[in-house]
Amino acid sequence: MDRYGELLEKLIKVTHATYDFDRKEYAGIVREICESYNICKGVAEFYQNKTMEQRGQGDVYCDYDNGKGEKQLFEIRVVTKTKAVVKGSLYVEKDEPERDARTLYELHMLLSLILSFMSFRRLQHVVEMFGFYDEKHYPNFRSFTRYLDLADIDKTLDGKMIFHFDMHNFTIVNQEIGRNNGDKVMRNYYNTISELIGDEGIICRLGGDKFIGVFPEKVKERLFEIFRGEPVGFGDISGRRVVVSAAAGVYVLPPSFVLVSYGEIMDKIIMSSTIAKRKNEGAVVIYDQELENMNKRTKWVQRKFRDALADEEFKAFYQPKVDVNTNEMIGAEALCRWFHEGGIIPPMEFIPILEQGMDICDLDFYMLDRVCKDIHRWIEEGKKVVKVSVNLSRKHLVDVDLLSHIMEIIDRNNTPHEYIEIELTETTTDVQFRDLKRVVTGLHREGVSTAVDDFGIGYSSLNLIREIPWDVLKVDKNFLPLDDEGSGSTTSVMFNHVISMAQDLGMKCVVEGVETEKQIELLKKNNCRIAQGFFFDKPLPVEEFEKRLENKHYT
Repeated sequence: MDRYGELLEKLIKVTHATYDFDRKEYAGIVREICESYNICKGVAEFYQNKTMEQRGQGDVYCDYDNGKGEKQLFEIRVVTKTKAVVKGSLYVEKDEPERDARTLYELHMLLSLILSFMSFRRLQHVVEMFGFYDEKHYPNFRSFTRYLDLADIDKTLDGKMIFHFDMHNFTIVNQEIGRNNGDKVMRNYYNTISELIGDEGIICRLGGDKFIGVFPEKVKERLFEIFRGEPVGFGDISGRRVVVSAAAGVYVLPPSFVLVSYGEIMDKIIMSSTIAKRKNEGAVVIYDQELENMNKRTKWVQRKFRDALADEEFKAFYQPKVDVNTNEMIGAEALCRWFHEGGIIPPMEFIPILEQGMDICDLDFYMLDRVCKDIHRWIEEGKKVVKVSVNLSRKHLVDVDLLSHIMEIIDRNNTPHEYIEIELTETTTDVQFRDLKRVVTGLHREGVSTAVDDFGIGYSSLNLIREIPWDVLKVDKNFLPLDDEGSGSTTSVMFNHVISMAQDLGMKCVVEGVETEKQIELLKKNNCRIAQGFFFDKPLPVEEFEKRLENKHYT
């Protein structure tokens, strides 16, 4: 075989190596080429960009080195279209004579082909990392869907379970031990689960402290123990550990499961994990028939909502607020009722569903508009009008223009500001607290009354009423002592002090859920004048409420 034939054979060998890469076979080909050309060492380098090249942050490969390469024969440097830098160098012995042009040409050709192959392989890895891993090098959602696709094709999903979990209060963990240590804790928690699942499943990060994955049924009990709480170290010399738990939703794949859509799976596990978050720390909720029915109901509500809003199926009902000393109605709260196909859908069957997204905000604005229209009409008709409170979901606080949106609705309907009260609930984060303060302060400036709703049912601090200029504090019915509770009970003592504190701060108090004569007497005893509850009236449709406006006194 002549020299050109030998060169062609080498080129073919290198090319074939790109089809079905075998590291040992490839290294053997490189060795054969180097020895046939008397090359002592061959080095290939790959950098994702020029900056990383300058920093020396890349991958360096040396598949042949006989220890005698002291002189660089030549170097090839290529910048790809993706701005990656690929370099190759060949080394010979120190006293090696100059090579002829033909030999150098052949070596250039062979090294260029090897670099092209190496660059292709390395870029494949980079694409894999960017496409299937996040910035922290956790497998991402694409890794999860790819696993499902391949397992579905291979029919290996039988007996598997799918999970979604949020690490419990991980923001607090980061605050307590620092973000760097928090990252180590997250990685170690992830590794614990990943090692447990092994090759029979996968765990991927959706973002933040949210993870998703697949696991075999046989590790279920141990995995649930990890979700309920697992001591996790963060790698410092003290050996300190923190207990990490998670709220997890689990979907058991049925026998002979066939993958139809990722969305169907995501709906089930996210719904389950959302319910788990409302339970105790470390709760695990398995998707079952009850949740299946809830899921169908959720989709039905979300599907029907827009048309129902356009068709004005949502009606404002008004529950009176009564002065317990005079039995006179002095205000009301607007409550939403959904009339659909001749029936009424209870609020608890649609409000929590709408609060899962931003639909609740559209409903709130719709209700505010209806109330403003009713108040304007009552004034035009010469009726005696009372202040009406309208609830706004916490979801509104992401709207930087919330104040202007509220005032636009009120002023568009020519509603006197003194007849509207906006009820807002307690917040859970510093950001929401700042937004809440800004909105309440703005409404106060506009002469629109504000009430903190369900006070005492959450866990927020007293800063809520210290720093925000509320007009009214609404005490949740769970704070109201039952008839058989004595004056020394914990609930009674707390109730007395909450009422006293609010009054000392110049706030009016409204107690919700008042149902008995004894509770009325308790309000009078604590000088709390305003009650709302079934003792006086249930929420009334507008026609009945208008009759109540004509005679505000209860006998």
